[in-house]
Amino acid sequence: MTHLKNKSLILLALLLASALILSGCGTAGSRAAGTASAAQTPSSEGSASPASTVAESAGSSESDAESADESEAFSNRDLSGEYDAGEAVTISLNGTAAEASSETVQITGGTVTITGEGTYILSGTLEDGTIVVDAAKEDKVQLVLAGVSIQASDYAAIYVKQADKVFVTLADGTENTLANGGSFTQKDENDVDAVIFAKDDITFNGTGTLRISSPAGSGIVGKDEVTITGGVYEISADSHAIRAKDSLAIADGSFTLYASEDGLHAENGDDETLGSIYIAGGSFVIQVNDDAIHATTLLQIDGGTFDITAAEGLEATYIQINGGDIRISASDDGVNAARKSSVCTPTFEMNDGTLTIVMGAGDTDGIDSNGNIVVNGGTIDVTGQSSFDCDGTAQYNGGTIIVNGRQVSEIPNQMMGGGGFGGDMGGMRGGWRP
Repeated sequence: MTHLKNKSLILLALLLASALILSGCGTAGSRAAGTASAAQTPSSEGSASPASTVAESAGSSESDAESADESEAFSNRDLSGEYDAGEAVTISLNGTAAEASSETVQITGGTVTITGEGTYILSGTLEDGTIVVDAAKEDKVQLVLAGVSIQASDYAAIYVKQADKVFVTLADGTENTLANGGSFTQKDENDVDAVIFAKDDITFNGTGTLRISSPAGSGIVGKDEVTITGGVYEISADSHAIRAKDSLAIADGSFTLYASEDGLHAENGDDETLGSIYIAGGSFVIQVNDDAIHATTLLQIDGGTFDITAAEGLEATYIQINGGDIRISASDDGVNAARKSSVCTPTFEMNDGTLTIVMGAGDTDGIDSNGNIVVNGGTIDVTGQSSFDCDGTAQYNGGTIIVNGRQVSEIPNQMMGGGGFGGDMGGMRGGWRP
């Protein structure tokens, strides 16, 4: 059964539309100001943008590129978090084992394997075990976490081996805890390295709380698409807090993320057109040792509040900010539009919202682009020795830019080699201050 990847197509269309818009640097600013962010209108489950949208965005007219932004980003089922308790299968976790009255649930010691489509409500404690979803490729499975505590000593607490799509719903008013014991012992052909590990599409929704502890790997890993539309997430991980392969899309939620590597990460090592992140809203506290948010292709932020402490705050080939309140404290670059993919020119684009960056001392940049910088609106406030570093074209078409407490009238650009600055650097006379 062919399964069209709705959000992957949407995000790729957005990426290619942005690449088209910036193909002529001389008019990038005037046209970029008119682009719309991805719509949050829900679609019916299973609907998909036609693949032709991507092709039209990549090689047709400007109007085609803009129409791609009107596509739907989240399905009704992604957003709802609803379930019918009367029709669901109940799985009771009882310390070292579990109980369930359904032929689609197989229990062997601490391993609970779900083999068929449907809704499954889990509650209780599993001292050392794993919930495995191993259903048919066309099956949709909903796991409702209704007050669970699962410890997996050397594996994933939840492992999606196969399904069309899995929905993890956090039941209202419940607190749920998943943890790994400090190592991962591989049990099949898949390199399982996270407390929640999904080989297929996975969506998180609901209004409850999910706490994840991963002292030897990542918190959540999706080898396809990861979608989050609600809930409270507290994740501590030795690797990435949340990692997706094709795309990561967040509509809402509250996130407190601690990680030795990245907070939010999207990367497909086999296809450089994938690996995108789209954030429509939510509340984020991210404290990590590497990048707070890292995408291979497009990183698009339309809303939300962000409190970031990291080596680098935002990193992707194309970074587009259309809204939100983003505060970054960085020891390296605050924002880095780097050449992670050849699909488009590295670009930082600011259309609306507030971006506040405080940089550490040394060879650091507030906003660093290996290609272009386009500012059409919003407010950018940078404190540091080097506020902007642009290898391509810098365009200031609107909005407010403040450097070290003083508003400037154009984008200041650090010269190659760090020997000086160009543009209006009046705000830099006082030097860097913390």
